[in-house]
Amino acid sequence: MLAVALIFFVAVGIQIGFFTAFLVAFSRERVKNDNKPGVSIIVCAHDEEENLRELIPLLLTQDHPDFEVIIVNDRSNDETFDFMLAETKKDSRLRNVYIERVPEHVDGKKYALTLGIKAAKHEWILLTDADCRPQNNQWINAMTAQCGESSTFVLGFSPYQILPGFLNKFVRFESLVTAIQYLGFALLKNPYMGVGINMAYRKSFFLEQKGFNNLMHITGGDDDLFVNQYATKSNTAVSLGADTLMYSVPKKTWKSFFYQKVRHLSVGKRYRFKHKFLLGLFTITWILSWFAGMASLFIFTPVYWIAVALIIRIVMFFVTVRIATKHLGQKFELWPIIILDFLYCIYYISTGLVAFFTKKVQWRN
Repeated sequence: MLAVALIFFVAVGIQIGFFTAFLVAFSRERVKNDNKPGVSIIVCAHDEEENLRELIPLLLTQDHPDFEVIIVNDRSNDETFDFMLAETKKDSRLRNVYIERVPEHVDGKKYALTLGIKAAKHEWILLTDADCRPQNNQWINAMTAQCGESSTFVLGFSPYQILPGFLNKFVRFESLVTAIQYLGFALLKNPYMGVGINMAYRKSFFLEQKGFNNLMHITGGDDDLFVNQYATKSNTAVSLGADTLMYSVPKKTWKSFFYQKVRHLSVGKRYRFKHKFLLGLFTITWILSWFAGMASLFIFTPVYWIAVALIIRIVMFFVTVRIATKHLGQKFELWPIIILDFLYCIYYISTGLVAFFTKKVQWRN
């Protein structure tokens, strides 16, 4: 009984330590830059005609002095080819790269990105997906503001669209917790991943490292594994605020969301050891603070200190979410936080176990 209570207090202490570090990271005053380098936006698209009809006008009306939009048409079966042929004639900033086939034993997304990057005329590459939408016409300006001389990577936040239903709340909550971790650690000079729907990096660096050559056989990881491999405390910047947001479409069924997260977590097995240790410690202590805490409430006397410690941990998480969302530029409903906080444990146990034992993941062809 005493051992369970001891595990609980240690787990809560570690959790509070993480939350304190994230609070410091997001609360620090950041230097405001006005960098506006030329940038090549790259969008890989497979059967995305409908989404491209919405996204391209939003990109071409961005308030930035020097940019191009490259659409990599990756073996589409719809009318993307004809649509892009017509659109590229209307605006010289819009360019099309067509892929008819992908070499065997090569990941399609990484191959498409590589061709798009090689075709880019600007040094800075800004990535997003066809089903994403920028917050406003300041997205490029907000992201490139951190493209300084010492920067190689610029990481941004991509929240999910707000839709009705509890699933949407949990999907957005999970995305927020992930962002607090990867952006928080990057702000603390320990970057470990980025999201390929809202980040930038230098073309010259990509080519110097021979791109995704050592990752081509892996399904996924064109964003987080590339960042994990090459991002450092001195070459990585973070761009925060409402103008930097690039919204993506959330899954609408629990099953599709579950398998999406299994795919993402399965790639995480390839992170550097120090990052796997930190993320594992964060998640395990999150789970233990709830389950060991509830167990201690039933078997440990007195329960007063257990309850106090659990409340302190919940309050610290609540404050972390409040401060992080303020600086990220997107509000989150605070009333369901405790429920989502607990459900996150169950979610991570289930998806984590499946991802751990999954040897091969399937992506859309």
